[in-house]
Amino acid sequence: MLHGELLTMPLFAAVGVLGGVLRDLAPDPEEIWRFTPFPELNLYRFFKERFNHRRTVFALEFMIGILIAEFVRQKMTAFPPRYIFVLAPAGPTPPVLLIVAIYAFALFVVAIPLKIWNNTRNEKKLEEQDRLLVEARLAALTSQINPHFLFNTLNSVSSLIRTDPNQARVMVVRLSKVLRRLLRKHENFAPLRDELSFIEDYLAIETVRFGEKLRFERDIAEDTLDMLVPSMLLQPLVENSIKHGLSKKVEGGTIRIRTFRTESRLHLLVEDDGVGIPEEKLATLLDRGIGVTNVHERLKVLFGAEYRMWVESQPGHGARIEIEVPELAVAQAAEPASV
Repeated sequence: MLHGELLTMPLFAAVGVLGGVLRDLAPDPEEIWRFTPFPELNLYRFFKERFNHRRTVFALEFMIGILIAEFVRQKMTAFPPRYIFVLAPAGPTPPVLLIVAIYAFALFVVAIPLKIWNNTRNEKKLEEQDRLLVEARLAALTSQINPHFLFNTLNSVSSLIRTDPNQARVMVVRLSKVLRRLLRKHENFAPLRDELSFIEDYLAIETVRFGEKLRFERDIAEDTLDMLVPSMLLQPLVENSIKHGLSKKVEGGTIRIRTFRTESRLHLLVEDDGVGIPEEKLATLLDRGIGVTNVHERLKVLFGAEYRMWVESQPGHGARIEIEVPELAVAQAAEPASV
């Protein structure tokens, strides 16, 4: 415009309107990003997609629209040359190949930016899909709780209603707290004190079922209570200790939870003095044990390579699971690690 090419803006505005009309004619608004200046690719897509006429027709319409816009610009050279910029062939009878090259150039001028922008769009879509996949995996893993726990609890409540109504009410309150926590799926992290409170409610219910056979001890460092940990991290491990370690022991046993900090790292330990884990199962426990695998997968999603988890056990002498994770700030806890 500063060089006196006064018809440039009106022409570009008209081409913009033409682009909008072509997009409205597309069978899908996303189809605009599939445009290619190579007719053979359109023909290949036509046969590959089982004779999808609408897509083929749109591709031809798009290509013809670009050629028409370039044709109009060429014809506008009838005005004084200073009114518009155009690559017009010189001479009264320009070579055919030169004219073809100019129109092919117009096609590629449109197609190349579309492909560049489409690559950027695809990268953003992949990042978004990865984020949604991570969230879906976390939601699925977090919501995994043994349905038998719920059934057994309800059966216990049913029995207590007649023999000990007050205890039945306490169990219902505890169960409501447990279920309320399970419904909070949007939280990836929670303060350690909240996780411990949840474990106490969970074990209070299990204690009613197992009686004095099930005991619980905690050794929690005060400076760890407000640290963030993955939500529902401890419950699968505690449930695993009860189900596989203590329930098979006639005299029952004790579950211990310990926490401490070392050099900006949080250590969580779940121990029991149950029957232990056979050596043949210990080697593959992180990959095959339901509760332990659940925790292992979530830690992998949330922390990438910035965590450690290992299991120690001797048959007849119980088992110990230790987890080491980095200290988290609130901003760090907002996003899972990429995997």
